[in-house]
Amino acid sequence: MEKLKGKVHQTPLKQSTTLNYLTNADVYLKMENLQKTGSFKLRGAMNKILSLSEKEMEKGILAASAGNHAQGVALAASLRGIKSKIYMPKHTPFSKASATKGYGAEIVLTGETYNESYQKAVEDLKQNGSTFVHAFDDEMVIAGQGTVGLEMLQQNDALDVVFAPIGGGGLISGVVLAIKAFKPSVKVIGVQAAGAPATYQRFTGQKWKTPQAVHTIADGILVKEPGAITYPIIEKYVDEVVTVTDEEIAHAIMFMLEREKMLVEGAGAAALAAILSKKVAIDGKKVGCIISGGNVDPVQIPTYKELSNRTMRLYYTG
Repeated sequence: MEKLKGKVHQTPLKQSTTLNYLTNADVYLKMENLQKTGSFKLRGAMNKILSLSEKEMEKGILAASAGNHAQGVALAASLRGIKSKIYMPKHTPFSKASATKGYGAEIVLTGETYNESYQKAVEDLKQNGSTFVHAFDDEMVIAGQGTVGLEMLQQNDALDVVFAPIGGGGLISGVVLAIKAFKPSVKVIGVQAAGAPATYQRFTGQKWKTPQAVHTIADGILVKEPGAITYPIIEKYVDEVVTVTDEEIAHAIMFMLEREKMLVEGAGAAALAAILSKKVAIDGKKVGCIISGGNVDPVQIPTYKELSNRTMRLYYTG
């Protein structure tokens, strides 16, 4: 954590009176959407890049990302004066791609998903031997993401449960290791998009194989399979994994926009979606919820509003 001091923000842990009323709980939102680059991903990328040797730096940095990791890598690399090249899916939101370029990275848009972009980056790596900074399957990256959990405990040591989104698993792996090390009684709940549920399926013992396609508005957690390093950590330490639909995610996005006056992205709203849709009983508990990022294209707001309205119609007719 000391290594990142002054390099990343300690983000607020804030409450919403409306949210507490709706959930009958004390919910504390960890606002990583207010982090530099708009996402928690800077923590892991910065921790990894600060640990590189001079020789590793000379080779330049290569990465693959759905968007937020790309921005973290680009900023961290530029601060150390290192060239970076990042492969991103073709449909990466313009806001994320342009911000990554603005931080000084060379970007290559290729593939439909993170996994396809990652394969292209691996091919590049074999040819050029650059230093690879993985989006989640790296111990230094996981340790950096874990500072989110440490900060939450420092800001409120009375938390009973913490909800975190899961894509590749870097955030929740770091957070659960940090939290269980200092306060093992805190339950850690992972949240996946129903359209990209690889970790959920494995965690719950369902027959699982890598899907041909995954779909969700939460592009930041649009991952086909969990990490080789992260999944064993999740399996061993995470207490429960649940899924949320795109409609539920959209409802959480619109809640944050309308009630908290903050625009958060799909992945950033996933943990809140699980809380609002009552996937886990939290009555009377002190609940931490990681709002993991805010890098969303505003042109998507009408789509989120329509999806959210579907959820509200289900509430009133179901």
